[in-house]
Amino acid sequence: MANSIENAATFTLGGDLQVRRLGFGAMRVTGKGVWHEPQDHDECIRVLRRVVELGINLIDTADAYGPEVSERLIAEALYPYPQDLVIATKGGFLRGGPNNWIPEGHPQHLREALEGSLKRLKLERIDLYQLHTVDSRVPIEESVGTLVDMQKQGKIRHIALCNVDAKQLERAQKIATIVSVQNRYNLSDRSSEGVIDICEREGLGFLPWFPLATGQLTQPGGKLDQVAQSHGATQSQVALAWLLQRSPIMLPIPGTSTVKHLEENFGAAQLQLTADEFRTLGA
Repeated sequence: MANSIENAATFTLGGDLQVRRLGFGAMRVTGKGVWHEPQDHDECIRVLRRVVELGINLIDTADAYGPEVSERLIAEALYPYPQDLVIATKGGFLRGGPNNWIPEGHPQHLREALEGSLKRLKLERIDLYQLHTVDSRVPIEESVGTLVDMQKQGKIRHIALCNVDAKQLERAQKIATIVSVQNRYNLSDRSSEGVIDICEREGLGFLPWFPLATGQLTQPGGKLDQVAQSHGATQSQVALAWLLQRSPIMLPIPGTSTVKHLEENFGAAQLQLTADEFRTLGA
């Protein structure tokens, strides 16, 4: 296996941020339930440093991961950052405890969330700032409008959305230039196909979260298992390779808290499925 993905396919976010299409999701460098400190702090620091060594230059995080833990560890491990590293973070959730997520899209909260992220990440500007979710109590125009205001202040380079449907994306685009969308999408959950179609048509990046959820496909002897065995690969590598081949705008961000698992996931960048394998898994 190659020890870098520096020659891997790239995608340009917003016309000026070129990232390699296999990124890293930093949600799992936290405790159980995405809550508090990780069980093995030193290993998580090693993971983040190994991410950069492997040539991965897109790291996705959020103020809600920990909360605050993931962003703080990224700065501890990697600051001062490599010149080409894009750190994408988010605001729009409060945390009530392990696995407890409370939407919060009011302008005052989003302003405070951004300022907190800038401080923890030791940045003057966030390259890619994402509205983490749509708060049903707040019109999306109000939440996104706040991000536009902070973009004008020079604190955000590009604005993105998470967990949106096609209509919400359209509403947001009327008041902001949106460069990417992050929705749940994987081999067993295709509910965002319509949003992906829009992103393809308009040149937006698509970050599938929970990219390795494969449901019943992981059964021994199943389609995923057969394809994995034929390539001498793991099922996770095949699931990621399928996403990478699904669309040139697809930017998978698998996450982990161990170097071994990171390096395994990274092997997907070198894996090429046949057209027949791609169709079989997609069916």
